[in-house]
Amino acid sequence: MPSEVVIVGLIALAGFLLGGVYTTWRSARVMALLLLAAAALAVGGAALWWFSF
Repeated sequence: MPSEVVIVGLIALAGFLLGGVYTTWRSARVMALLLLAAAALAVGGAALWWFSF
């Protein structure tokens, strides 16, 4: 699989997760923080994948 596809996929996943953070912030803050952590991991993974090649 080309590395660009993986990077774009991880960034898209992070965007989806950030949308979940925005949606759940008022009703379930703990879940929103877990989604935020997952989004940060996705962005970090994309950055590591990009800089590793």
